[in-house]
Parts: sequence; structure tokens; C-alpha cells
Amino acid sequence: MNNSINYRSMKVFKITSLCVFVFLSITAKGQEVKLETYKFGEGLNFSTNDGYPMRITGYLQPYMETKTYTDVDENSTQNRFRMRRIRLRFDGKLKNERFKYRFAFDLSGTSEAGDASTNNFLLDAFVSYDITNRIKATFGQRSTFTDNRELFMLSNTLQLVERSRVTSAFASIREFGLFLEGSFRAGKGSYLKPYFVLTNGDGGNVLEKDHGGLKVGGRIDYLPFGLFTNFGQFRQADIVRELSPKLVIGANFSHNNGMSSRRGRESGAIIYLDTNDLESLPDYTKYGVDFLFKYQGFSVLGEYVKTTASVPSDITQRVRNDGSTSTTFDVNGIQDIQNYVKGRMMLGEAYNFQAGYLFKNGISIDARYTHLKADDHSFLNNATFYNRPNYYTIGISKYLSRNYGAKIQADWTYIDGGLGINNNDGVAIPGNEHLARIMLTFAF
Repeated sequence: MNNSINYRSMKVFKITSLCVFVFLSITAKGQEVKLETYKFGEGLNFSTNDGYPMRITGYLQPYMETKTYTDVDENSTQNRFRMRRIRLRFDGKLKNERFKYRFAFDLSGTSEAGDASTNNFLLDAFVSYDITNRIKATFGQRSTFTDNRELFMLSNTLQLVERSRVTSAFASIREFGLFLEGSFRAGKGSYLKPYFVLTNGDGGNVLEKDHGGLKVGGRIDYLPFGLFTNFGQFRQADIVRELSPKLVIGANFSHNNGMSSRRGRESGAIIYLDTNDLESLPDYTKYGVDFLFKYQGFSVLGEYVKTTASVPSDITQRVRNDGSTSTTFDVNGIQDIQNYVKGRMMLGEAYNFQAGYLFKNGISIDARYTHLKADDHSFLNNATFYNRPNYYTIGISKYLSRNYGAKIQADWTYIDGGLGINNNDGVAIPGNEHLARIMLTFAF
């Protein structure tokens, strides 16, 4: 525990030092840094006398949850308190405003999924270039366009406390590589937005060996009624109360050529070898469709995701956590390499449907239904983290400002445990789960 605290403290110190170094570098070159504008919840806008604009935004989210199990008489309640997110982001431009950059950090170091154990303090680190007024290229680490639509939404704009289990089960969240995006008028006020992604396929913060091949993918979005107001396509609740209906419909596809983790998020987490002790990794394909609708405070989000895998026939060994190797691939008492490998990957399909209404007084009422369907051999059958096919959530939020600057949220989820589940300690639990959560959001 002490080592973990010291590691986190050192990371926070390094990030803080980097931020101070940026400002000192600017002033050391004779730059006069001037605060141009500030609006609560929307960040600080600076400029220099040489014309280099920069924006600093951030927010924090203290969080608590209570989990209980049905049909368990004693010691069935599990409480958790933590700082869910502490985000800090720097956006800027060069004199040539076609060049832009972003650095984003999470000082809490927490992950989006319960089965992940990494602490990713670095979120975004990229440079983008506007090739034309309609086409932009980005190189570096950022959120990917091949995840479900919910990952397009900023974390401080979610209409419920947490994202759905579709996101935690299948999303790679952030990747390093090349990202292309376009925005084109398609007639009668509509827009077509294509996206292309070419990444290393190993998720974010890959500082050591690169495993497997590249990941290629893309997305296409169609907006029949024009663009959303104030980037509403990338924010979940309809806080601007769209005056006319806004809709985006999209489809995404990606193929990861040689994946070393469950879903392409943790590089090197799962490694297989052939008879020559060379890496031989499974391919992972993901595709989906989704939509977002907003109108006068009402919003609806729908998503569908499907994944498949292809396992090489030359796998003969697997690498254990301690670095040793084994030739045992036991599946129900049978040596079965194909299904053993698939059993450690996120394979199956899922859909998520949620809707809500934000009243003019800042109170929002929301509901969500999420369904996961695991393949016969998939980590989605793991009873500790998954193996729960249905999630029913209702929530209420109070927005304390006329933007996403401050809000308090609470929700309650009924979780179907009929397939057989474990608690967080891996102990089998009869019945179902109830999960209650509360979270505050404060942005500057």
C-alpha cells in the first residue's frame, strides 16, 4: 500500500513540475502571459504577446458507492469512497493556427474498468494539424474514434454517474497513433463526418515493447439536421436545450492485428508464444452502430457493439504473470488452445439505451438499460467482474450552474446476477446486486 501511495505521489509531483516548467519556459523567453477570459466551468484562456493562445481546464469528482447483494443476510454491504477523477488539460495553438496541441492528465490515476489495474495519469498528448477547413490530422495519444459513442462524451458531461458497462467491457478508451477526421456538408443542412484511425493497438501509455501489429479502423457519422449547438455531439446531457431536433447516427469498425490484452487496452498483459518462443497473438475485430438525439432538454443515446477474435494455429505456450511459460491450456479438463485464448478476451455483443430530460431548473431525470451477451468462451463470463447480463439504472442530477461547471448526481442500478456472480473478493454470491452511487463535479 505504501509503495502504491509513494508511486502515485511521485507521479503527481512530476505532472505538477511539468506544468510549472511550461509556464517558466514561456516567461523565460520574455513572453508576457495574459489572462484573456474566464468563465466558470469553461476554463482559463491565456495569450502571450507573440500570439500563442492557451487554455487550461480541469475538474474534480469526489465519489462514493454502496453495493449490496440480495439473498445474503450478513456482511453483504460494500462501501467505497474515492476521488473518481481529477482532470487537468492544456490546449493551445501556434502562430500558425492550423497547428494545435493538447496535454491532459488525471491526477487520481483511476481506470474506467473494474478488471483493469493500471494507473494511467497521462490521458492525452497529441499535436493536430488542420489540413483544410474540413479535414484534420492528429498524431499522438488520444481517445479513439472506433469506440462506442459514449466515449465521445466528456466525463464531466455524463447524465448518469458512470458510463455504461458497454464502455467498460469493450472500449479501448485511448490509443497512440494517427487519427484523421473530416466534416463535410451533405446537402439540405446535413453533415457527413468520416474518421480514420491507425494505431499501435496496445492502448495508452505504451512506454515499453510494442506487441503485435497495427490496429486500423474508422467511423462514419451522419447528422441529418445539422451540427449540434456548442459541441453538443460530444456532451451527453442537453444542457443547451437544442431549439431544433439534432441527431447523429454512426457506425464504427476496427481490426487489431495481434492483441496482447483483453480488449486492446493494456499492452503486454496477455502473451502467447509459438514453438520458436516468438510471440503469436490473436486478432481482435470490433464493430458497432450508435446514435444520439437531443431536443429541448431531452436526450437519447443508443449503442450496439459486437466483437470477434481469430486465434493463430501456431500458439503452443502462454506467458504467466511471473514471466514463466506454460503449455497447459485447460478448458473444462480438455487441452483447448483456441477456446482458452478466447476465454481471456472480451468477446460477445452488447447494447445500451439511455434517455433523460433536463428541466429548466437544472434537475435532470435519467434512465438506462444495458445488456451484455457473452460468447461461450469469453472473459465476459468471469463471475467477479462480469457474467451479469442486465443492468437497470435510474438517476437524478442537479446542475448547479448553467453549464457543466458544477453538479451533484445520484443513481441506483439493479444488476441481474442470475448467471452466477462473485463479490469483489471472488466469493460466490447468490441472488442479484444493488448499486447506489453519488458523485459531485466541480470544474474551473
